[in-house]
Amino acid sequence: MREIVFDTETTGLSFSGGDRLVEIGCVELFNRVETGRVFHAYFNPGRPMPAEAQAVHGLSDAFLADKPAFHMGVDALLEFLGDSPLIAHNASFDFGFLNGELGLCKRSAIVMDRMVDTLLIARSRHPGAKHTLDALCVRFGIDRSRRVLHGALLDAQLLAQVYVELMGGRQIGLGLASAAPQVEETIVVAAPKVRPPRVFAASDAELAAHAAFLETVKQPLWHAGAAG
Repeated sequence: MREIVFDTETTGLSFSGGDRLVEIGCVELFNRVETGRVFHAYFNPGRPMPAEAQAVHGLSDAFLADKPAFHMGVDALLEFLGDSPLIAHNASFDFGFLNGELGLCKRSAIVMDRMVDTLLIARSRHPGAKHTLDALCVRFGIDRSRRVLHGALLDAQLLAQVYVELMGGRQIGLGLASAAPQVEETIVVAAPKVRPPRVFAASDAELAAHAAFLETVKQPLWHAGAAG
C-alpha cells in the first residue's frame, strides 16, 4: 500500500485569516517502508512573513522572493500525492492550508477520508504523554539532531519514522521490504535553503576599538587586582 507522509510550513496559523502555505515536504511509503521518493517545494506566499513565523521555520521574505507561487507547482504536487492516504501530525492544520491553496487554484479539495492524523494515533496509543514530534522522536529513539528549526521535508522524514513506530514498529516492514519499489528520486521544485555560517570572532577594527576604550579607563579594577 502506498502512503504519503507530509508536513507544511506557513506564514501563520489561519488560512482564512490570510496566512499562506510557504513550504511542503512529502515522503513516499510503500507498505510502510520509505521508497526514497520525496517531493519538496517552497512557495512565495505573496505577503510579508511575520517575525514570529520566521522564528519557527527560518523562511524569510528575501529567501521566498524568487520562489514560485503555489499555483505554479500544484500540478507536480498533485501528481506526486496521487490518490494515496496522506499522513500528517495535527493533520487538520496541514489539510486546512493545503485545501485552502487548492481552492485558490480552482482545484478540488482533498477529501478528509484520506487524512491520517498521527497526533490522534499517538494520543490513543500513549495517553497522558507528550505528543509533539520532538517528544515522539525521543520516545522511539529517532535522531532529531538536525531539527534546529522546523522544516517541512525534514519533519516529514522524521514523522515517517514516528508513524511506522506508532503502527507497530520497524519490524512490520521487514517481510514487505522486498515488495517496495527500489527508487532513489527527489522531486524538488525550489532549491533548498542554505544559511550562511555565523561568525563569532571579533574583527581587527573591533579589537582596535576595544583597546582604545581600555586606554580611557582610569584605575581599572583588573590593575588593582594585579597589584595586590
